[in-house]
Amino acid sequence: MRKEFLIERQGKQVVLYQGLLDAAHERGLKSIVTHLVQIPTPDNGNVSICQATVVLATNGVDRVFTGFGDASPKNVAPAMQNCLIRMSETRAKARALRDAVNVGVVAFEELEGDDASVPVPRSSGSPRRPAFVDPASPASVDQCKAIRKMCDAQKIEPPDFDTLTQAQAGAHIKRLQELGRGLH
Repeated sequence: MRKEFLIERQGKQVVLYQGLLDAAHERGLKSIVTHLVQIPTPDNGNVSICQATVVLATNGVDRVFTGFGDASPKNVAPAMQNCLIRMSETRAKARALRDAVNVGVVAFEELEGDDASVPVPRSSGSPRRPAFVDPASPASVDQCKAIRKMCDAQKIEPPDFDTLTQAQAGAHIKRLQELGRGLH
């Protein structure tokens, strides 16, 4: 794992979802599929549970990894309490990706409550390291514009921007860049 994707939280090293996704792409990420296991309702304490399945294609062999993630008003930062399904999905993907790329430290996005609110990034000196953005937050206007422009140029239908998260937008941009370079 590149150092730019590792941060410290309460004296412990954690990995950013962005880094897990980057590592998975480097190792042959074929797909990530999520399934909402439990919709948050007052009857279940507003707990959202998602399952994620990650498939890596290595030397023609598919390797499958599964993870579950939960989110509730009790285990997310106050700013994320209206995003329980997205948070549980991101946590599930992070767990499956950690197994897929053999990362034993917890993902930042899996942290509970206020622990996940303000990261303390390590200084890497890398120009690729963007400012931290919560991957479960909605895609930015700039990301949507970039995706639309690349989709138009490649005559590809753009994704649904209303439900697109920061992490998903980043993955779309990376895939579209690779398609533009003829890598896929």
